[in-house]
Amino acid sequence: MEWGTGIHNHNLFGRIAMKRACSFVCMMLLAGAAAHAQQTLTIPPAGAWRWDPFLDTLQTRTIRYFLDVTSADNGLSPDRWPTPAPSSIAAVGFALTVYPVAVERGLLRREEAVARTSRTLDFLLHLRQGEDAAGVSGNKGFFYHFLDMKSGSRAWNCELSSIDTGLLMAGVLFCESYYDGAGPAETAVRTMADSLYRRVDWVWFTAEKQAISTGWYPDRGFNDHVWEGYTEAWILYVLALGSPTHPMPDWFLWNWYKGYKWDEMFGVPHLGFGPLFGHQYSHCWIDFRGIRDRYMWARGIDYFENSRRATYVQRAYGIQNPQGYRLYSGAIWGLTACDGPRDTAFVVDGRRRQFWSYRAREVTFDWVEDDGTIAPTAAGGSVAFAPEICVPALKAMRDAFGSAIWTLYGFRDAFNATYAVREGGVWVGPDYLGIDQGPIVLMIENLRNGFVWEVMKKNPYIVQGLRRAGFSDGWLK
Repeated sequence: MEWGTGIHNHNLFGRIAMKRACSFVCMMLLAGAAAHAQQTLTIPPAGAWRWDPFLDTLQTRTIRYFLDVTSADNGLSPDRWPTPAPSSIAAVGFALTVYPVAVERGLLRREEAVARTSRTLDFLLHLRQGEDAAGVSGNKGFFYHFLDMKSGSRAWNCELSSIDTGLLMAGVLFCESYYDGAGPAETAVRTMADSLYRRVDWVWFTAEKQAISTGWYPDRGFNDHVWEGYTEAWILYVLALGSPTHPMPDWFLWNWYKGYKWDEMFGVPHLGFGPLFGHQYSHCWIDFRGIRDRYMWARGIDYFENSRRATYVQRAYGIQNPQGYRLYSGAIWGLTACDGPRDTAFVVDGRRRQFWSYRAREVTFDWVEDDGTIAPTAAGGSVAFAPEICVPALKAMRDAFGSAIWTLYGFRDAFNATYAVREGGVWVGPDYLGIDQGPIVLMIENLRNGFVWEVMKKNPYIVQGLRRAGFSDGWLK
């Protein structure tokens, strides 16, 4: 199971325990970052963006990833490629959303997108569900994190995943709203999408803890961890609140908010979450511009502005480079969950360096997890927040490493220049990851014209979920 890369392999659950027992090295790294953070960063207001043709090329290549590697038989998308791997249901959610973007970009005919989508939804809808440990794909409407690419059954003895099911359902509801034609094919897509969403028992997954559990196993039940504090799981709670069949009580949100942390880094006040994917995933589908819950009303900004600030903070960290990693700069930066070289440690540039394989790299005011590995999706998935710094970063990565990282399907997942010093080059991950490719496609399109956001605004379940979560103003009027 070492190749698993979906949301629950980001080591986020262990972060709480790790912080409580943080090593001396971790504390020193955090102290160093905090010292640099005393310098004040000025963030310009978001303004008009002059379109860059590079984004067309990047988006087209990344779309091709989903069109080429997704199974033509059942619509399942692999967790990673070309390394053999099972399907990640979160990657399937991204793929379902990518197909309409491909239609809008002229890369796929609408009827082809309908066929792909119908094949995927039909397969998912008819997979066996139940409490058995094997031979099933999910339970009570939720899906296992990883599914066998051929049979669709549970793979790797993985968990029944709430967040990965949530990202899948985001793609499912996007299809329900996008395919609005009166013909039988698009009507069938809407019917299947509605059925998949309505059968998810969100109340069951709260596990009597007044918050959504992170996962469930047939042999030991629910995880002790629940989704609390600002993370990528905002969309999960919106989906649970908007359900017409198994809606979560809205007062359960108190558990979500109690873990929020607001502070400053580089003089920038914001709601903290270290890896950039946490500031991206929900925004791929939901337009948070101008809408606010009570927490953000009190802070005077919206979640979009918060993500913009977090993106600028990461760039500032790249400039300051408190740990002295190679190639970090104002043009090459970006920490998020991604592949890494391997779990090892050795001395580079006079310092003992700890390196990791797949892990959530991060930097925020209360935690630093950094081994010199940069992921293009950190800047690519934030391009709608701050194109003026994200696009130059992506170009710099392409120019610095050429075909080693910039290839047929856009960017390979990650690179580390410090690790490869002993090998005389830059380490570049061999794979593409579906959950890292998806945000690049969707956020480029949202920057271009807000396409994904506008489609999702038409979905009554999303609107209902946002309103029950206390969001108001802006387009929700």
